[in-house]
Amino acid sequence: MSKYVITPPAQAAVAVAETAALFPIRRVFCVGRNYAAHAREMGNDPSREPPFFFAKPSDAVVPASGVVPYPSLTDNLHHEIEMVVAIGGSGRNVPVEQALSLVWGYGVGVDLTRRDVQDVAKKMSRPWDWAKGFDASAPCGPLLPVDKVGHPSEGRVWLEVNGEVRQEGDLNELIWPVADVISYISQSVVLQPGDLIYTGTPSGVGALQPGDVVSGGVEGVGSFEFTVGPKP
Repeated sequence: MSKYVITPPAQAAVAVAETAALFPIRRVFCVGRNYAAHAREMGNDPSREPPFFFAKPSDAVVPASGVVPYPSLTDNLHHEIEMVVAIGGSGRNVPVEQALSLVWGYGVGVDLTRRDVQDVAKKMSRPWDWAKGFDASAPCGPLLPVDKVGHPSEGRVWLEVNGEVRQEGDLNELIWPVADVISYISQSVVLQPGDLIYTGTPSGVGALQPGDVVSGGVEGVGSFEFTVGPKP
């Protein structure tokens, strides 16, 4: 007999490229304003801000394929293309020079944001949870392990909507590279296998409409395409 009083939820997971294997997801960390142009786009000065983070539920991660639902409570759903880091080791207070040893692999994801909800939260100095952590808010393509992709530090990052380029940048434009991000997070929490890190988005974020075809990728890591579902 199970010791749980209800049936435990299914383990959240993301596909591993070219296999039937799955990477189990523990937590999802997201880096805010990690590209200078995007920070300026959002009205901030990137030269003065240390990295900051927010989180999404593990089951917010869904395949970046097929139909991704348009969420409730918003009329201004925004796309944010990001490289995703999959953590395979554990560590606290990890030095920058050792941080990449925790990485299992990399992928490409989209941080979907209820921008109107976020704008209200900012004005009222409230948390961003309702703007960032809704169902299916973190579409992610299949992961590639480090032994296949290495540790990408440069390469084109792009997102298109209906064939039109909206976002474009390069991994070498990250204000805080992957090793720095891992080190910073590990100063606050113990990173564990299964953690995902969405590393930040280039400038050009914008609104999505039902029926939009969203595609994009990170050079050398992967690409994706999905369609935005109808409004609920």
